[in-house]
Amino acid sequence: MEQKIRAYKNILELIGNTPLIQLNSVTNTLPGEFYAKVEAMNPGHSSKDRIAIHIIEEAERLGILTEGATIVETTSGNTGFSLAMVSVVKGYRCILAVSSKSSKDKIDMLRAMGAEVHVCPAHVSADDPRSYYEVAKRLHKENKDSIYINQYFNQLNINAHYKTTGPEIWEQSGGTITHLIACSGTGGTISGTAKYLKEQNPDIRILGVDAYGSVIKKYHETGEFDADEIYPYRIEGLGKNLIPDATDFEIIDDFIKVSDEESAHAAREIARKEGLFVGYTSGAALQAVRKAANNGEFNKHSRVVIIFPDHGSRYMSKVFDDKWMEEQGFTEEKTTVQKKTKQAVK
Repeated sequence: MEQKIRAYKNILELIGNTPLIQLNSVTNTLPGEFYAKVEAMNPGHSSKDRIAIHIIEEAERLGILTEGATIVETTSGNTGFSLAMVSVVKGYRCILAVSSKSSKDKIDMLRAMGAEVHVCPAHVSADDPRSYYEVAKRLHKENKDSIYINQYFNQLNINAHYKTTGPEIWEQSGGTITHLIACSGTGGTISGTAKYLKEQNPDIRILGVDAYGSVIKKYHETGEFDADEIYPYRIEGLGKNLIPDATDFEIIDDFIKVSDEESAHAAREIARKEGLFVGYTSGAALQAVRKAANNGEFNKHSRVVIIFPDHGSRYMSKVFDDKWMEEQGFTEEKTTVQKKTKQAVK
């Protein structure tokens, strides 16, 4: 009898079902149990694979996206890579407006995946014609038969995580999760995941991570957009200078702000102590966990799930580059391993 080959039809079939991995060293002084939902295990190395496939296939189902069409999007890098990957497999053209704050690694990866990339200045207002939001809108108008994904204002962003990330975490935790901690940029990941989890157990605490320089936390607390909150910061894909419709503020219990430097060191620490090579926002999420613990958020019965959004390879020219860290003033004592290596060379 002829044996069948056990293989996937294409890379898109690998999206989702990412593992939940217990954290052992970076949280060992905190009460409770801590688990990382490692979205770097997606084929496009981030949680954005989930929204890319969901939004594109929904557009196909509705007849909005047809053969040979063009996909246009605003991105800090990860969504763009996921859209470019899906476009390759499905035969679409992909045009991306990218923030200049995005790492060189991310921008190079987008081009390597065949996307047309327009790099836009990061530190301009959202309605400035040079902003990546406005450039994407213009590119959409200029390209016939294109669709604009518009992740910041697309409810399918939330729906993708409601249908996948939330159920996965609930099943993987055996329904024992007490806290979810997730970074908030577009807000789709935290909102969709939280919606599903709260339906299963309304007592689960949902904590969002925001950046200093972003308006999200204050808007959650006051309902007011305060432009005075806005100033440049380095973390990519976290926080915003506008209020995204893809964020369900009512379902999030609290936001915790983190700094560029704390988050950068935390990302490096995760790699050194857990062997998980994850990105800048994963460091931000870990730093938020520590701040929450200091505020008495957890006890010995807590079972905390932290979403680690992407892979460390996207930040080789930033947080994993010693020179970049020094240029930012993010100095830290060299690790024991680094010291021993230098001594051995001598």
